[in-house]
Amino acid sequence: MSFIIYPAIDIRGGKCVRLIQGDYNQETVYNDSPLAAAKAWEAQGGAYIHLVDLDGAKAGHPVNDEVIGQIAAGVNVPVQVGGGLRTVSHVKRLLSLGVSRVIIGTAAIEDRAFTEEVLGTYGDKVAIGIDARNGYVATRGWLETSEVKAEELAKELAAKGAETFIFTDISRDGMMQGPNVDAIVSLAKSSGRTVIASGGVSVLDDLVRLNEHASNGVGGAIVGKALYTGSIDLAEAVEALK
Repeated sequence: MSFIIYPAIDIRGGKCVRLIQGDYNQETVYNDSPLAAAKAWEAQGGAYIHLVDLDGAKAGHPVNDEVIGQIAAGVNVPVQVGGGLRTVSHVKRLLSLGVSRVIIGTAAIEDRAFTEEVLGTYGDKVAIGIDARNGYVATRGWLETSEVKAEELAKELAAKGAETFIFTDISRDGMMQGPNVDAIVSLAKSSGRTVIASGGVSVLDDLVRLNEHASNGVGGAIVGKALYTGSIDLAEAVEALK
């Protein structure tokens, strides 16, 4: 299995921003143009772009879909998108804009019928985003924590056709403390599916450690703040993991 680095572009108000631990009051704007950011990451070797519609995550429906469509059309690499996808029409809309894969997060907990329907209809074009706080799934842009354990949810949805999970340990996100490798590997092994790590990747060594578990199902890592602050050079990281 090849290990993919996913440069992250979080979109809020049409701009490329980063939040600390999902806190909408702790925002840094890194680029007024998310499309320019996407093109820059592609030029540095990014093989897959990760987009999050932060406004959509909060509103419960896509908000920045026009910008997302511009990015999907403006780069030559696949794009995956999460944030506020709650209905089949939301999913169809983004896929029609050229998005390669959509990420279902909150709805995986709150609307199982919808989740199973899109998995059945769109298969590997759907990834399940599992954001965990102390092992339990968080929803609604991390504003709420459920009573469902992350590993149990992954096992249940793998049985319904989920092929890819994106796992975020909220306590590590934006804190530059390194990813929770044990939890990521455990989720991959227990679900038997591909897990993309998200949150906490801060230095090249974090990617090297995750890449060591590619044979266990760790298929890649989403990198955000570390790229924007320069603590990870994308081109260097892509070369190092070849």
